[in-house]
Amino acid sequence: MGENKQGLGQEIVTLLKTNIRDYMMYIALVVIMTFFAIKTGGGFLGARNIANLINQAGYVAVMAIGMTIILIIVHIDLSVGYVAGFCGAIAAILMTKYNVNEWVAIVVVLCIGLLIGLYQGLLVTRVGVPAFVTTLAGMFIFRGLLNLTLQETGTIIIPNEGFNALSNGFIPDFTDGDIHMLTLIIGIVLAVLMAFSEIKTRRNKLKYNFEVLSTPLFIVKLIAVSAIIMVIIWTLASYQGLPWTAVIVGVVLFVYNYMLNKTKLGRAIYGIGGNAQAAELSGINVKKVTLFAFCSVSVMAALGGVLYASRLQSATPTAGLGFEMDAIASSYIGGVAVSGGIGRVTNTIIGALVIMSLTNGMNLMGVDISYQYIVKGIIFIIAVAFDVRTRKK
Repeated sequence: MGENKQGLGQEIVTLLKTNIRDYMMYIALVVIMTFFAIKTGGGFLGARNIANLINQAGYVAVMAIGMTIILIIVHIDLSVGYVAGFCGAIAAILMTKYNVNEWVAIVVVLCIGLLIGLYQGLLVTRVGVPAFVTTLAGMFIFRGLLNLTLQETGTIIIPNEGFNALSNGFIPDFTDGDIHMLTLIIGIVLAVLMAFSEIKTRRNKLKYNFEVLSTPLFIVKLIAVSAIIMVIIWTLASYQGLPWTAVIVGVVLFVYNYMLNKTKLGRAIYGIGGNAQAAELSGINVKKVTLFAFCSVSVMAALGGVLYASRLQSATPTAGLGFEMDAIASSYIGGVAVSGGIGRVTNTIIGALVIMSLTNGMNLMGVDISYQYIVKGIIFIIAVAFDVRTRKK
């Protein structure tokens, strides 16, 4: 094994063939962004719209990360949309009616999300109600609770600046120049950390004689990824800097990625997804891990509700409609296997960007909402069909 000894061209072809499932979502994202950039005369890739896209995608991204864990263990949560809407409404009521500090309100809402996950998880693991039925019932219940919560007031306008800044604000800078220096520094640090991480991973693989990319192709990969990071960062730095939404999603992504790849819990999740009975026989407490997954997805739904309410600067009776579909689609487009046991939260973020890029781009083009649903549905079924076909091969 060791370093790949093929010619550069042949190595690229082999790499694409053997990893087509992992690369297809990136190819799709590039194609979608290029298409909308052309159709909007470059407006889609403008600094203002990129920042807007990040803020729009935030609530879907965190919910999709939680959904990925559930789908990996071959369960599903259909209630996350209205859990998000309900939690956003609770946060708004706490801040406006009871004058609760916004940060206390957020903590309370996340705890409510945890309790919801505990309730639904116990129904699945202890009572034995299938996850589909439990969360479908949850969808009805929390939709009803959302409507009851806002029945008297209707839409609640949220005046709290700190809360609204979560999905509309940007990190502060230490200079007053036209370029946001702190954003640039963060971008450079991210690029350097990414490069060190890739180099360390490659050395570990070589140490145990696993096959790795040839040195020239590995260097090209590092340069290309670093360039993409810096182009995005420069675009944001030339506008108002890095949105707080990106920071929040980045922290959540880091925590979940570390948990899945570096902890026993992560290995247990993949083990259960691959074969629950074998995982049980190997000593994994399947019920506890499943309960954790349901608590996790509900907390992420609550966080998604906070980000959505912050984005709109209000809580509305329609909040939550279709959120679960965007979260599920993002996970599957990001490469979660329909059969379970396979999936990465880093790829799920790309899936969320695919979904929200479609929404953002079609909105810029003035496409009717009915056609938007049709297009997203087509993309979703293509992604799942592609996953099934490539896995069979």
